[in-house]
This record gives sequence, structure tokens and C-alpha cells, in this order.
Amino acid sequence: MSIWFGDVSEVDLAAMRGGTLIENLGIEIVEVRGDALVGRMPVDHRTVQPAGVLHGGASVALAETLASWAGYLAVDRERFHVVGQEINANHIRPVTTGWVTATVSAVNIGRRAHVWEIRIVDEAGKLVCISRCTLAVIEQRSTYATPEGRTAG
Repeated sequence: MSIWFGDVSEVDLAAMRGGTLIENLGIEIVEVRGDALVGRMPVDHRTVQPAGVLHGGASVALAETLASWAGYLAVDRERFHVVGQEINANHIRPVTTGWVTATVSAVNIGRRAHVWEIRIVDEAGKLVCISRCTLAVIEQRSTYATPEGRTAG
């Protein structure tokens, strides 16, 4: 059973990356499952701290990106928009190279708030970070758009 609203196969998340932090960090979606979303991010010069390991802030950006996209896919996008309300993260182990993969799954999908769990693992499948993100569901048409569809603020 799918948790997504409508046919999400037509939603082009990759096109919405352009000109955003998501693109700058190299975050990409690799799989949309019926009950989860999977993405990945490189561990490279864009995402490491001066000590040469994955920056905790980059892990949090990956976690919130996946939670936000999951929330976006789980609502009627013509009637609702989701925004991050709270996020926490526990950093478990360092990563110095390669890719990290994040899987977001729903803890609770409510009418006014969602809670998502995000597990980030290294290429060996070892837990790097675990995060929980709460999204507020706002009654307005979603403003997620491609670069061409965004309005200047």
C-alpha cells in the first residue's frame, strides 16, 4: 500500500533541484518505494567539514530534504504545502569518502503535521546518522517548483 497522494511517478523531483541547496550538495533521489523515499549524497568537498569527515549540517540537510520531499508527495499538492517545523539528528559515525544513503519513512502522517524518520547509512550499510523531522501541513497550494516556475521573493 502506498502512502503517497496520487500518481507520484509523474512528479519530477530532480527538476526541482536546480538552483537550490539540494543541487549544490549533490543530493538526489534514487528510489520511490510505496512506503519510503531513498536518496543519496556524495561525501566530497561540498559536504565535509575541515577535519575531512561528513559535516553534520550536511547530514541534516539531506535528512530535511528527504522528509520535505516525502511530505510533499504524501499530500494533495493542489491543496497543501509542507514546511519543516523541527528536526533533530544523532550523528553516529564519521564518513570520509563515497556516498551516504538516506531512507525516509513515516512515523505519523496527520492532517496538520507529519513526523518522518530518516536513517542515513554509509556504503557498507552502517548507520551514520538518525534523524526525525516534523513538518507542518499548511492549507495552500504547494509552492515547490522547478527553477523556471519559482517566483522571485
